[in-house]
Amino acid sequence: MPVKSRYVERRGAEVFRVHVTIRTAVALRDPVSTALATAVAICFLSPPLGAHGLAAEAMSHWTWEPFTIALLGLSAACYVLGVRKLWARAGTGQGVARWQAASFGLGLLSVAVALLSPIVWLSEILFSVHMTQHEILMLVSAPLLVLGHPLIAVLWALPQGSRETCGAWARRRWVARAWRASTGLLAVFLLHAIALWVWHTPRLYEAALHNEGVHALQHFSFLLTAALFWWGMAHGRYGRRGYGIAVLYIFLTAVHSSALGALMTVAPEVWYPNYARVAAHWQVNALEDQQLAGLLMWVPSGIAFIVFGLALFSAWLGESDKRAALGITAAVRPSRHRATVLRGGDDAA
Repeated sequence: MPVKSRYVERRGAEVFRVHVTIRTAVALRDPVSTALATAVAICFLSPPLGAHGLAAEAMSHWTWEPFTIALLGLSAACYVLGVRKLWARAGTGQGVARWQAASFGLGLLSVAVALLSPIVWLSEILFSVHMTQHEILMLVSAPLLVLGHPLIAVLWALPQGSRETCGAWARRRWVARAWRASTGLLAVFLLHAIALWVWHTPRLYEAALHNEGVHALQHFSFLLTAALFWWGMAHGRYGRRGYGIAVLYIFLTAVHSSALGALMTVAPEVWYPNYARVAAHWQVNALEDQQLAGLLMWVPSGIAFIVFGLALFSAWLGESDKRAALGITAAVRPSRHRATVLRGGDDAA
């Protein structure tokens, strides 16, 4: 039996466990549960590190990168300050719900896991772990951070004068148009797709492996475009009424990302020579490692997109039923309370 066939067969049980893990999130119809289930599913398909002596070695390689730690700490501090000020004015759970604050905290924690844990060291040896790192940033961190309404929290973290200035600036016509254009469903779909495919070309990926600055730019691109993608899907200009078309874009994203994963899985040779050289030192089969990376992008990531799409479709159906029951046919305008929260006005209490 060819090596490729034996490897895919050997990983069949793990792939099946991904389905079992994700089914709970489908039943709950909860985006936070979906993101967490995705993380668990990715872990199920992690490579057999113990067999190569990498597991014990990896536990001593934590990455205490000062800039990353400072950025995560500053983000957490600004968010906590903003939410506390908002809740003190408007009431606990208003503007940003408790579960949304918890979602943002979990999002920051997942970023720390991806960028500070032994995953960083292992990602330099195993392509499959590097893929896991990217999937955590795009499918776990990004949606959790977006669900936390970070812009509202950051706005409230500012002094009142600065908050009012930012609010007035954001209401300018050209700013509003630019934001709508950059967060439109088609725009965020294309941005995320371009970032995903372009960064996986051998030349750019190898450049990221050899240059820390390029590597940081790669991670920033993945996280930013994924955050814009999930922001557009969850908080688009049409609200829940736009979830119907958002489901289509999520499905298309699942298709093209799975196609990239499938190409990696069936490739007859290693795409990135750097991993072939490093893997040989640790007695790892670089081609099998690449096939596992492809499976990670192909199977659990594709299922995660489908689950997110089902959650949005369920919310869209619920909104349609609600509007039909109330007899509402006009476009829903933002509530006065939410507009007040965004402006930071005095009547938010």
